[in-house]
Amino acid sequence: MSEPDNLALGQLRLMDGKLDDLRERVEHLETRMTAQEQHLASLVVSPPRAFDQLQSLRARIDRIEQRLELIEPE
Repeated sequence: MSEPDNLALGQLRLMDGKLDDLRERVEHLETRMTAQEQHLASLVVSPPRAFDQLQSLRARIDRIEQRLELIEPE
């Protein structure tokens, strides 16, 4: 009876090792997925912010041109 018990125990240990490997791989994939989600979120936020910055720069250029009398005041 000892031999089948050892065989079953060996198989269980082998399966446990494989499960540990899978767990590590899933954790690694979760980390990578989180990084991808954060990157994608930053891309979604970037265009409106860039537009606001361009509007601000345009207003500054308009004020500078008016001070230098390069354009007529509005």
